Amino acid sequence: MSTVHDALLRHFADLRDGTHGDHARSRADKEALFHRAVALLDPHARRALAEADAELLLGEGRTEATGVRRDPDGGLHARWTLSWPRQRRAGIPPITLHAFYGAGFHHPHLRGGTVGDWPLNVFTPDQAAAELPTLRAIAAADAHNLVFRRDYRIIPASAPQAR
Repeated sequence: MSTVHDALLRHFADLRDGTHGDHARSRADKEALFHRAVALLDPHARRALAEADAELLLGEGRTEATGVRRDPDGGLHARWTLSWPRQRRAGIPPITLHAFYGAGFHHPHLRGGTVGDWPLNVFTPDQAAAELPTLRAIAAADAHNLVFRRDYRIIPASAPQAR
């Protein structure tokens, strides 16, 4: 079973080795992998948004996906959005999952439309345990962002001998 840490270690290996995946070095090869990644991610992104629609929006939402598109600066992106009537009337953006491969990036990334803070409403042991996937994602995102402040070598597991 893959974990969020496995994904981070693959990410750091890309930075260390100057590749994306096992072999892609050229922009064209990396873009081909991005197209494949978006196709692989699509059912999972749709599932996450369908779950949010069912549980939060009581089925009032509409999910849309852009597929892979080229940005004006030459990068690539794909978005999955979940919009609903109250959100549209309020004039605010929809819930967004965004895969992007910026023109100057070594490899692609994921982000949300607004994600920064996450609510902490835990009152029972079961509620605390249910936060584990969120805590893992926050820790992984923090490690990723710390690498951008320095480089992949700050993560011991990304060293060549760790492979």
